[in-house]
Amino acid sequence: MKQNNKLNYVLGLLRLSMGFIFFWAFIDKLFGLGFATTPEKAWFTGGSPTAGFLQFGVHGPFAEFFQGLSGIPLVDWLFMLGLLFVGVSLVLGIFMKLGGYTGILMLILMYTAAGLSPENNPFLDDHIIYIFVILSLMLINSGEYLGLGKWWGNTLLVQKYKFLK
Repeated sequence: MKQNNKLNYVLGLLRLSMGFIFFWAFIDKLFGLGFATTPEKAWFTGGSPTAGFLQFGVHGPFAEFFQGLSGIPLVDWLFMLGLLFVGVSLVLGIFMKLGGYTGILMLILMYTAAGLSPENNPFLDDHIIYIFVILSLMLINSGEYLGLGKWWGNTLLVQKYKFLK
């Protein structure tokens, strides 16, 4: 049983870490903290959080499609709301199904936009690994470890609408 508790803490830390990756991307793109987004390109100051990647970072068979999405405000809003929702749901351990599926969809789209070919490995890249991590975290109810998932799962709302778990 003691080994299981250790594993639960590790899974909770893994969930928190994945959530922080998404949440940090949201914060950096919102305020332009100088990591992936410079201050002059911050969404808060009128920049587009998707323009740089969609203009210059897409490759492969779907490049033209993704480049056509660059600069569209709805795309920016959906991307930023997705980052925020996935980040918050994973950090708090609530809405794990919706947040997880949203994160997986975003990662599939990013992988597809990057040309379906990993840069440093002929088979895998971080997007695919993150998909497996999020899927695992969803399947094992990791929101219950170092998160609010157990409390959230017992609320009347989630008891009535299981897809909100």
